[in-house]
Amino acid sequence: MPASPPAPSDSPPFTLESRDGQRTLQLTGAWRLTGLERIEAALAAHDLQEPLTIDGSGLLEFDTAAALVLLRALRPVGATAAAAAAAAATDARMAGFNAVHARLLAQVAAHLQAQAAVPPPPARRLLGRLGLATVELGELLAGHLNFLGATLAAAAGVLRRPGRLRVRELVVQLEQCGLSALPVVVLVTMLIGVVFTYLLGLQSEKYGANIFVVDGVGIGMSRELAPIIVAVIIAGRSGASFTAQLGSMRLTEEIDAIRTMGLSPQLVLVLPRVLALMLMLPLLVFAGDAASLLGSLLIAGPMLDIAPVAFVARLREALDLRHVLVGLAKAPVFALFIALIGARMGMTVGRDTRAVGAATTSTVVQGIVAVIVLDAAFAVLLQALDW
Repeated sequence: MPASPPAPSDSPPFTLESRDGQRTLQLTGAWRLTGLERIEAALAAHDLQEPLTIDGSGLLEFDTAAALVLLRALRPVGATAAAAAAAAATDARMAGFNAVHARLLAQVAAHLQAQAAVPPPPARRLLGRLGLATVELGELLAGHLNFLGATLAAAAGVLRRPGRLRVRELVVQLEQCGLSALPVVVLVTMLIGVVFTYLLGLQSEKYGANIFVVDGVGIGMSRELAPIIVAVIIAGRSGASFTAQLGSMRLTEEIDAIRTMGLSPQLVLVLPRVLALMLMLPLLVFAGDAASLLGSLLIAGPMLDIAPVAFVARLREALDLRHVLVGLAKAPVFALFIALIGARMGMTVGRDTRAVGAATTSTVVQGIVAVIVLDAAFAVLLQALDW
């Protein structure tokens, strides 16, 4: 028997009949995506809220887009699209559909019912949001602690077998974390030394105590400001770089490939970065100390009438070696936490580009906060030790 010719594009897609008090929606022609606009307009022009029978015996073609439009047109007024369309699929009596069309309609109805079954997220008040943030913070810290343990285990393995250390990767990271960061560290700390000297000089000039500016700049920069400033620079530079690099490798499944080859990502990727940053940050802090004192010396002459010879002589008297050692001792601790945060955020990032950007931003914030918290802990500890 030859197939029926398709209905003209301008013919109505259905007829609405009423027999013996029962309304019937007789579907006709091709219900496909190409004619969806015409079908939607025709359905919107009729009141389909009362119970009725949907007769699909006159359908020539039928797809899921048309099924979705049909189910949504049967929804009660004021109901959500997903819930009402799912309800309409059960309330209306379907008849005359062939096996293929009936299966398409059932699949769309089941999908809408699954959407309607998902409850909206509960609205949390201030106390609930605070509790949720506390739980998330606890999970974050627990993850960092677990990652620290894995890194220390990898380091212990390298101590037992030094040949397992990736020397080439370590050298590359030493260059990226240290030599490449040296110009910006020197520039920033020199300018901070100039500004610090200027601010102290404004006050000391009032009392004729210009020479004591050297004491404040020397002790303040070497003990506190230079380590913090350099660590913040490195957190925004190297920490973010670690996250971006490892996040991209996770996104392209390179980390999975390393595991497949039987290698440890902690040993291949994380440990060289941690060691490089811990080795280079003390050197960068020392360079920051020297640059800040140089900036102070350059501005002290024209502003405070302190000759370079007098500046250096006073610095030798006021700056005790222990202040420099305290600042240098902080650097490896700062570097350890910055590197761990950056590496872990990259190793656990979601597998999409937006997640890599969010993780990089989070790394910078976490790194700076960690530096400030650690410096405060050092201050309390050294005060208790009277050092």
